[in-house]
Amino acid sequence: MIGMDKKEVLEKLLVFIYGGETSRKTNAELLSLLDTAECGPGLRRFTHRDAFLISYGDMLAPPAAAPGKGAAADTGLARLGKFLERRNEGSFTYLHILPFHPYTSDDGFSVVDYRQVDERFGSWDDIAALGTPERGGSFKLVFDFVVNHGSVQSPWFQGFLAGDEGYAGWYTTRPRDYDSSAVVRPRTHPLLTPFVRKDGSTVYVWTTFSADQVDYDFSNPAVLLEFVTIFLEFVQRGARIVRLDAIGYLWKEDGHPCIHHPKTHGVVKLFRAIAEALDLDVLILTETNVPHAQNVAYFGNPACGGGDEAHMVYNFALPPLVLHSMLSGDAAPLRAWAKTLPSPETGWFFLNYLASHDGVGVVPAKGLVEDAAFAATIEEARKRGALVSYKDTPQGPVPYELNCSYLSIVAPPFLGSPEIRARAFLAAHGVLFSLSGLPAVYFHSWIGSEAWKEGPDLLGYNRAVNRERPPIDRVEMELDDPASLRALVYRGINRFLQFRKAEEAFSPGVAQKVLDSGGAVFALLRGPVGGAASLRWVLCAQNLGGTPAMVQVGEAGVALDRIDLEPWETRWIAVGNGERREISTVEGEE
Repeated sequence: MIGMDKKEVLEKLLVFIYGGETSRKTNAELLSLLDTAECGPGLRRFTHRDAFLISYGDMLAPPAAAPGKGAAADTGLARLGKFLERRNEGSFTYLHILPFHPYTSDDGFSVVDYRQVDERFGSWDDIAALGTPERGGSFKLVFDFVVNHGSVQSPWFQGFLAGDEGYAGWYTTRPRDYDSSAVVRPRTHPLLTPFVRKDGSTVYVWTTFSADQVDYDFSNPAVLLEFVTIFLEFVQRGARIVRLDAIGYLWKEDGHPCIHHPKTHGVVKLFRAIAEALDLDVLILTETNVPHAQNVAYFGNPACGGGDEAHMVYNFALPPLVLHSMLSGDAAPLRAWAKTLPSPETGWFFLNYLASHDGVGVVPAKGLVEDAAFAATIEEARKRGALVSYKDTPQGPVPYELNCSYLSIVAPPFLGSPEIRARAFLAAHGVLFSLSGLPAVYFHSWIGSEAWKEGPDLLGYNRAVNRERPPIDRVEMELDDPASLRALVYRGINRFLQFRKAEEAFSPGVAQKVLDSGGAVFALLRGPVGGAASLRWVLCAQNLGGTPAMVQVGEAGVALDRIDLEPWETRWIAVGNGERREISTVEGEE
């Protein structure tokens, strides 16, 4: 039973989104839908023991050596599950399975049917197994919710073109001569794509991302209600985090840039309000690869106990700032920005990451690094093999993201031995793992993959450079070689995550302080935790440059002073309560 106070929140949001009679009808239909939904146990937030792994369902290809046997007979999801059972070692607790539905392009982000699992990946049963301890799974699952757009081959869009009244008004359309110059979007192709209806007429459909991905029209309440139904089905299927993909572009209005529309924020708030009304154990995560101030606006009203919108947002400024620090040797912009992050006590929680299935967004660094300095970083990244993708703005095309393997760019071969390269790559991850929030690692970063240079030419798009599906036997063989780059990176990431799990100072609500340092050093103090007589702190010091450096701690109550760092070294020291623990990428095992 939903309480009256929660019903009032839902009603007010629908009035804001639709207004008048439309909101009253929609509210009645929504409440009817929610009355049949199963209530949950309430929200259980993440802790310092949690970490988040990002992977495609078919991330690992069948073995090249013995096709048709053993792992080759497994579905992609089953093969992934068995690999994780062998290799995870408890490091990751959340598993983000990138879109696993039938699709026609963009590696899953052009969904044909949200209620099915693509047979190329497996089945709903395979997904359930990943989250079921009795079947070898141990993960809290993260589902992608691609709400802005869907595939042109979906039954919904085909019904729309056929004139099916059930899908009338489901997609955003405009006249052929529509002036789209004010619209902000992350692509440069024409905004409107022509399609021929069954009756022979031509309709021009809004396509933010590609001609194969048609945008839904959320001004039609039927569209919203359908996605609410799917959201609830995802929760029943085991989703513990629902990621709202490309959510910033959801609401379209003539004369508006059509990004971060107030009604887009209203829809995000509605999904959270639904989760809270039903006491669901699910977090709402928004994906908005935009400048930092616009990104954190998706937390909503800070007066509402940590916000009333997304429970968590991506820390999109982190990847370009760390990359800039490592390529320029200047971590000052990273330090300055980190000092502005909201206190963990506010309840605003970030998903911290460096690499993902997409590229490194450069827009979030706007205003955080001087333009000339960041332009030099982009150029250096290009020299190291990064590809640059562009987006359309009223001022013309501008760089949008760097498509690359993060490893290949921040720890390129010219640094030297696999040990040195792994040390540099782990320094970047030391920053990631030290910050308050939930740390997220892309599968290819975890297993030390380099750029798939052939990918963009083979598949026809830049993002393929970081989306290889390597044969599982090749990956296993390289991980079993202790001197390989893969093994060094993999072991290093697991070591730092295990260290983190053991220290309560990394809890998301515990304070963090960025220490004043110079050059390429980024040092952070987490804590204190414990009682007055047993306070404990963790110092996280990273040298993001190729020359020796030092950190002067000088904090009252912390039994640490000067810390020396070798080139690219990461050094963490936990002190207090009569115990000292330390981990370093130079001195080997803890």
